[in-house]
Amino acid sequence: MRTLQIYDKLLQFPLFQGMSRDDLEIVAGHTRFGFLKVTAGKTIVKAGDSSSQLFFLINGAVKIQSYADDYGYTVEEQISAPYLFQLESIFGYHQRYTHDYIAATDVNFLTIDKEEIVQLLEEFLVFRLNMMNSFATQTQKQLRQTWAKVPQTLTERIVRFFVSHCAYPAGHKVFHILMTRLADEVNDSRLNVSGVLNQMQHNGLVVLSRGKIEIPQLERLLSASM
Repeated sequence: MRTLQIYDKLLQFPLFQGMSRDDLEIVAGHTRFGFLKVTAGKTIVKAGDSSSQLFFLINGAVKIQSYADDYGYTVEEQISAPYLFQLESIFGYHQRYTHDYIAATDVNFLTIDKEEIVQLLEEFLVFRLNMMNSFATQTQKQLRQTWAKVPQTLTERIVRFFVSHCAYPAGHKVFHILMTRLADEVNDSRLNVSGVLNQMQHNGLVVLSRGKIEIPQLERLLSASM
């Protein structure tokens, strides 16, 4: 990939936004990028894999699979380019991915090893600030959840469960979960949970099948519960 093409792709990602043209040309011309193409259906990384590089999705779409600690339920969602895999996993105590990433279509990535990221942090103030802002924003959102209003109804508790278990708060989601497990998670009876979900299905917000809850548009479900 030529330097000009790399330059254009980098501008899609918040980590590089606000950098001067001269700085971006230096980054595009001197940083050791990897170029990865993965065909549809292939696994890119798995939960538990060491995070020694950043994956910048520049074309196509990926499926993200997330698992409960006891593997009692699974969440699937799909996200299109541009998208960066778990920036927070490259530093800190737990430097491993916490989701599976699978190519939903043929996909292309720019990759940057951790050593190159450290070099960019040392050399470019704007890059450093962008990463700090990303971490700070993520922390602030998590801290705000502690002070959010407690859901007053079972519907609100179910919607909060869905939203809090997604990597991205919009789009198509699939929860592979038994009704009894969901009832345990929201601290209510299976019968009551079933009643709420069936009403959601009647309203076109979810599609139910055995052991599976499909949400066509999470943002629509969220709006309907407010």
